Amino acid sequence: MQSSPENTTITDWIAATNAHDPTGYLAFFAADAVLDDPSVGDVFEGHAGIGEYFRSYFIGYNTQTRLISTEPRDGYLHVEVEFTGTFPERRIGGIFDITLTADHLIQHVRADLRR
Repeated sequence: MQSSPENTTITDWIAATNAHDPTGYLAFFAADAVLDDPSVGDVFEGHAGIGEYFRSYFIGYNTQTRLISTEPRDGYLHVEVEFTGTFPERRIGGIFDITLTADHLIQHVRADLRR
């Protein structure tokens, strides 16, 4: 994975995710960001909604995220990860398709599980 400002943002965001710190996690998102996760059947808007998503699915299941790859695509980053935690599968693959602002804040995420 090449080093770039985008990759640094993703690497640092995943580190904040694994620290289970809502303030640190939300600092990576634009105030009006949207997180769409079909695997949980919901769309989360703004810091309040995304914070609830984080508390429910990452802190609540003691989820740890391992970065597998980051690939620039047409206007977004395709990020592959592996999740481990206390959820029923215990280990499962996932993807994040992430659009960043010019300031490298996360504007939009489409998250899903790879089954």
